[in-house]
Amino acid sequence: MAEKKKEEIQGSFEFLKDWGDALTRWTERWIPDALVIVIVLSLVTYIFALIWGFKPEVGLGTRAYKSIQAWGNGFWVLLEFAMQMCLIMMTGYILACSPPVRRLMNGLAGWSNPEKPWQAIVIMSLFSMILAWLNWGLSLIGSAMLALFIVRRNPKVDYRLLVAGAYLGLGCTWHSGLSGSATLLVATPDNFLIKQKLLDAVIPVSNTIFHPFNLILTFIVVVVVTILMALMHPKPEKAFVVKPELMDQLKLYEAPPKPAKFESPSDWMNWWPGFNLIVFIGGLIWLIWHFSNKGLELTLNVVNFTMLMLGILFHWRPWSFLKATEDAGKAVWGIVIQFPFYAGIFGLFRFTMLSEVFTKAFVAISTPQTFPLFIYWYGGLLNYLIPSGGGEWAVVSPYIVPAAKQLGVGMGTTVVTYAWSDMMTDMIQPFWAIAMLAVAKLNFRDIMGWLLMVFFVYFIITSLAFLFFIPNW
Repeated sequence: MAEKKKEEIQGSFEFLKDWGDALTRWTERWIPDALVIVIVLSLVTYIFALIWGFKPEVGLGTRAYKSIQAWGNGFWVLLEFAMQMCLIMMTGYILACSPPVRRLMNGLAGWSNPEKPWQAIVIMSLFSMILAWLNWGLSLIGSAMLALFIVRRNPKVDYRLLVAGAYLGLGCTWHSGLSGSATLLVATPDNFLIKQKLLDAVIPVSNTIFHPFNLILTFIVVVVVTILMALMHPKPEKAFVVKPELMDQLKLYEAPPKPAKFESPSDWMNWWPGFNLIVFIGGLIWLIWHFSNKGLELTLNVVNFTMLMLGILFHWRPWSFLKATEDAGKAVWGIVIQFPFYAGIFGLFRFTMLSEVFTKAFVAISTPQTFPLFIYWYGGLLNYLIPSGGGEWAVVSPYIVPAAKQLGVGMGTTVVTYAWSDMMTDMIQPFWAIAMLAVAKLNFRDIMGWLLMVFFVYFIITSLAFLFFIPNW
């Protein structure tokens, strides 16, 4: 019976695989780079501001000039937030490349039976989703690296499905976890929403990340998706296994070896582990003080500080840490250059009447019960064009937060709903998969069909949750 059910699911996958290939080709043909998208969205928002951003008596010339002012005034509002997002990505990447984490992944890779490749898929899926809940930057690279460890020990596993499992954390759990952009931002004192008077006070993580609804929904998604991934593993004759020539190309990041002899005192200092240890001890003392005085107060700064200290400790020597940082820097250039444009869009909403117009529109079409579902669908659709949780939050918060207030929907409900909406289409959006696929030596179309199947199941579960089961808090 179970085997028959598995064959039915795999038969469905063959249909979805073709659909997934077509969607990937369409995306690659018609969806430009994220920077181009944010420029187009800026132009669209500018036009909206010309139409709806001012009182009727204001002339077109004045509207055009003041809209440019609003765009420019917002351009640098998110500098602190952008740096925090960069550090989440970089510290996660640095930690994933460290020797202790590599040893951990090598150990995990040996847990599955090479004769039962579905077990490797279960380990990969759970690792990706649990690690992403802890830190999405760590999961993005760490999961790709685990896939390479697993495939070396499990040559019969379907490599495409394995890499699809490595991407699940970015599509299923990251924004519900400890490094979620929106949830940590609203918990950070004096964040840009408070400065712009959109929020009256911080929203602690006990009302978002650790709320029972968020934790239960995360657990359900992890269990269901893991079972589905295991069932989708093809028969041996249909599995895409790694050939020797591809295996030779799958290289893992290696920390630079310690020189046999130091040429100068500066070389010795670059490799002396005492510097790393001193910094870590100082960081540990600060963290103990922070949590003993403020309880479980997680903010973007606290999470980044913790990850940074662990990265420094796990790399042990300054030069090893710096080389990992140099490699990680290649992954954050998109965040650095795009966030000012997201801030410009924020300015167009915040410094014209455009946010009021969008607020009224959401209030008009929603009730307190349907508002979370509408925000969930809307955020998921917009996420396909703005593949950045922090960037999208900067765009939508000027009108989603006031609309929730007018409808009497709690801020905890609103932020958690947005967080899940931002994940909805991540698994069928190739933006964040670029770094992972570069490690895995695959194209996004190779994994899209599998992810499309997961997306449908995920979409049904979460939509029902946000329509019928989400409380108002």
